[in-house]
Amino acid sequence: MGLQALFFYIFAIVAVVSAFMVIWAKNPVHSVLFLILTFFNAAGLFLLTGAEFLAMILLVVYVGAVAVLFLFVVMMLDIDFAELRAGAAKYTPIGALIGLIVATELIFVIGGSAISPEAMHAVSMPIPAIADRSNTAVLGDVLYTNYVYFFQIAGLVLLVAMIGAIVLTLRHRQHIRRQDISKQVARTPATAVKVVKVKPGQGI
Repeated sequence: MGLQALFFYIFAIVAVVSAFMVIWAKNPVHSVLFLILTFFNAAGLFLLTGAEFLAMILLVVYVGAVAVLFLFVVMMLDIDFAELRAGAAKYTPIGALIGLIVATELIFVIGGSAISPEAMHAVSMPIPAIADRSNTAVLGDVLYTNYVYFFQIAGLVLLVAMIGAIVLTLRHRQHIRRQDISKQVARTPATAVKVVKVKPGQGI
């Protein structure tokens, strides 16, 4: 057994076990931690196949943003998970139907190469394999030349969604004293100091 095959089996076994523990763990924080472990091992599998761009995206986007966001939400919000699990039984038929559809699609995808081997060569725009360039560089050439407008549109959609979420959740509470930098800078001795002439025997 070669070193690459050994790492493949290690990453695959840990990924499968941690993915099973995501749905088996009773503590939601532990489930998120097992999910992060699954992402790390999946990134290792991508590195073994030479897809370093997908491995980097998996770590940066899913582990660095999505999974950590889930973890903070689960830890900060006081969610009654027992109540959520009690009401999940009525969604079992819909979940079973969706699972059956996904399983059927996976069977078609995995068995597609065996049924019709020519389907693998029917890619409309394959990425050329260049020996002296990395997978990320070649993928970047295709993404920023042929699909640059779609890439920019996707970025604008995400920007609008982020601004919309901020606007919808921003609430200005009344009767709260806020700092005004421009007003503080524009202060003069005449406006900052008030001289009061107090008569003897009297207070202010």
